Amino acid sequence: MLESGIDYSIFFYNPNIHPRAEYEIRKRENIEFAQKHGIEFIDADYDKDEWFARARGMEHEPERGVRCTMCFDMRFERTALYAHEHGFPVITSSLGISRWKNMAQINDCGVRAAAHYPDLVYWEYNWRKKGGSARMIEISKREQFYQQEYCGCVYSLRDTNAHRAASGRPPIRIGVKYYGR
Repeated sequence: MLESGIDYSIFFYNPNIHPRAEYEIRKRENIEFAQKHGIEFIDADYDKDEWFARARGMEHEPERGVRCTMCFDMRFERTALYAHEHGFPVITSSLGISRWKNMAQINDCGVRAAAHYPDLVYWEYNWRKKGGSARMIEISKREQFYQQEYCGCVYSLRDTNAHRAASGRPPIRIGVKYYGR
């Protein structure tokens, strides 16, 4: 987006990220990137209690399932409300860059959230096209971003660690794996 000359702000609303240490690492990375590039950073609440309330009953749903839809919906609803209240005409998300995410699921949630406000649209962009995923890795290495090893929610952490244990790999250690370090 920077290279395309698109003026944008980073809206950070991620009550799904657990534990708090992981949340703080990811937030700090976004703040540092925004400051480095002169991008407005908007820090929304860490509303984990509401996230857990919405996730109740979905604790054992698979990745990309209804729990993820709930999580995307919650985050897009808050993003759309903020955008509407502050005069932003467009919202989008970089979540779709990950090959682990269902882009249609993400875009459906974004479109649904924006539809509540006649002055707002959700920009459906395929961040993976034209080498977008490879570009993400290149930028992450150059910027020395923290390499997250799970989606962010406590259930993804649990399931990822179970998979790792079954494969004879050690559990995720929060805050220790960095690109290029």
